[in-house]
Amino acid sequence: MTHHSEQRDLPLIQQAIIPIAAFAAAGDQRKLAHALEQGLDAGMSVSTAKEVLVQLYAYAGFPRSINALATLMALLPKRAERGIQDLEGPAPSHPAPLGDDLLARGSANQTRLVGQPVSGPLFEFAPAIDTFLKTHLFGDIFERDNLDWQSREVATVAMLSAIAGAESQLRSHLLISINTGLNHQQLQQLVQILTEQVGGDTALRARTVLAGL
Repeated sequence: MTHHSEQRDLPLIQQAIIPIAAFAAAGDQRKLAHALEQGLDAGMSVSTAKEVLVQLYAYAGFPRSINALATLMALLPKRAERGIQDLEGPAPSHPAPLGDDLLARGSANQTRLVGQPVSGPLFEFAPAIDTFLKTHLFGDIFERDNLDWQSREVATVAMLSAIAGAESQLRSHLLISINTGLNHQQLQQLVQILTEQVGGDTALRARTVLAGL
């Protein structure tokens, strides 16, 4: 049994994801390497670290994602040389669905996460982005079960906090985080971790948007 106070804290691995996701989105490889070291030392699996950095491309683009994965790839043999055996962790347990099944599954995942079906003038104006969101982000990525949805949202909030001009999306994902079961105190802790470990505009954006919910 955990104490009630512990239940209000983010799990240690989610806490470790926060600076990793933020520094990766900002493109700061030196600080990312340090955050990855801390996360792996705390028991984060290589699979979890990889998955956060793969998901990054959906929010910050392929260049930042690829650079971050290269930083992780370079770090692991150095840790092995020091005698550190990092936990590999699980791969996804099933392949993503294809074709119409992928669209249906992605649409259902998006609806569950947001709390209602997603539509609007923007998606009528550019239906391709609606399809890409449903099939690829909420289908291909969110169907990968080697990282739970709540942890994915913790990562996404940290990523979007590091991106100037993404406050609208940050607000949406803070609300989605609540739908995955995070409470306000845990979101406050997320912001506090950004403040203490990342700082600057990243922490300010997160604090400001959360205060406005």
